[in-house]
Amino acid sequence: MSDLRSGKNCPDCKEWKPVRDFGSNVKSPDGLSFYCLGCNRRRNSASYRARRERAGFKVRPRVDVPDGHKRCPKCEEIKPHSEWHKSSRQWDGLTAACKACRKVEGRAGHLKRKYGMTEADYRAMLADQMGVCPICQSTRPEHVDHDHETGRVRAVLCFNCNAALGMFKDRPDALRRAATYVEGIVWKPTLVAPGVYRLPS
Repeated sequence: MSDLRSGKNCPDCKEWKPVRDFGSNVKSPDGLSFYCLGCNRRRNSASYRARRERAGFKVRPRVDVPDGHKRCPKCEEIKPHSEWHKSSRQWDGLTAACKACRKVEGRAGHLKRKYGMTEADYRAMLADQMGVCPICQSTRPEHVDHDHETGRVRAVLCFNCNAALGMFKDRPDALRRAATYVEGIVWKPTLVAPGVYRLPS
């Protein structure tokens, strides 16, 4: 029996709860839903998940997430809110994926858009180079180098070598002169006639 002045018993959780813990149902004699709000949510969620599974959709298991945390659907890890970027598009004000996963996705998108290669292609190229920069032989190659005229990917270079090629505008002649200069051969024009000089090649 229900005493609507105080509340009613929920047949699911077997608890007596105040009226405010029940939804409204005009078809019910007492005008309240059969189950309390909490049990209603659980039952509706279970029903929805069962329908999705019958329809052939993958349904992720429900995971209890503590306050101040969120579960990332990409890496499936529960992380504190500090590990997420803010987003006004999401109901909780946080991006759908965590910072780490968004970084991976962003890199994959960049590789595909700019170089037409996948992360697997990138790693295969690194393996072919034995994990070193082909110019300075350092063990931290991270930057994809490409021909700016043809767009052809050449190798994965370290930051310094990639930046240096860019500063030299990919000019082999300038690079050769730079190497000669560093080796101690000072660049000097040669006087071939009065007022006429020949520049070193």
